[in-house]
Amino acid sequence: MEIVDLYRRLRANGVLGLNWRNAEYQLVHNQRRYFPLVDDKLKSKRLAEAAGIAVPPLFGVIEYPHEVRTFDAIVQDHEDFVVKPAEGSGGDGILVIVGRDGAGFRLANGTVMSADEMRFHINNILAGTFSLGGQPDKALIEYRIRFDPLFKHIAFQGVPDIRIIVFYGVPIMAMTRLPTEESSGKANLHQGAIGAGIDMTSGRTLNAVWHDRIITTHPDTGAPVSGVQIPHWEILLHHAARSFDLTHLGYQGIDMVLDSERGPVMLELNARPGLSIQIANGEGLGLRLAKVEEYLQSAPDTLALVDSRVAFTKAHFVPRPAV
Repeated sequence: MEIVDLYRRLRANGVLGLNWRNAEYQLVHNQRRYFPLVDDKLKSKRLAEAAGIAVPPLFGVIEYPHEVRTFDAIVQDHEDFVVKPAEGSGGDGILVIVGRDGAGFRLANGTVMSADEMRFHINNILAGTFSLGGQPDKALIEYRIRFDPLFKHIAFQGVPDIRIIVFYGVPIMAMTRLPTEESSGKANLHQGAIGAGIDMTSGRTLNAVWHDRIITTHPDTGAPVSGVQIPHWEILLHHAARSFDLTHLGYQGIDMVLDSERGPVMLELNARPGLSIQIANGEGLGLRLAKVEEYLQSAPDTLALVDSRVAFTKAHFVPRPAV
């Protein structure tokens, strides 16, 4: 009986579980034929570039094993870069190279990878070790983000990102994911990064969660993680609102970063964004999704343009007062 009551309370507060998300949003509002546009990061990158949204510059692509020998030529003019699987997920398989050490490559955590180890890793990417469903994949070699100085004291040896959940072009909930020593500089919550909810109207961080605990300071630096103003918030909201026009996916997530030289940069799109963003914001997605659905049915024209979607977000998604 207690479990049933808990389920009813979570549902009444709009807290989405995986089954609810999959059955009523992911499967209903995302047509299968559009999934490749977000599952393949190379396709997403090219869509964004065509729309004028900044992405990390691409240095090269390795698609077949015999092309691995071209790696040295691809990176010969770059001291630092990122190697990632085109169809990876959860940050698996991504290498952030911050410099050289003789013939080796120095990673963000200070370890050095030999040239042979690098070629082995790329071959693993091509074999599908890190891809969705284990399918053969491509290796992307691209620009390494230099994060905005704002994050200097709240991100440990990695690049923080901003994830925004978007429903038919309306940004409905956001959080910034902050790397920690435990996450080895990665921004993935399941690997130990921090998630801090964001006030959609102002772009300031709200609650922060680390594992299953609410925190107010970064565990490695001691710096406050709540009340931080995210720069370029208006641009980030507009990029999120435009993502629907790129992919035609009703329910999706967009991950962006703030580069110190390039400003807001889109990293990737996701047709299956996780649900931990609800914990970081202390609020369920369901009620916000229902609000958008209400307008899609009663006044769809009000959400036709990017500016009107952003205005809708600011008008309707004010954070709830802390209890």
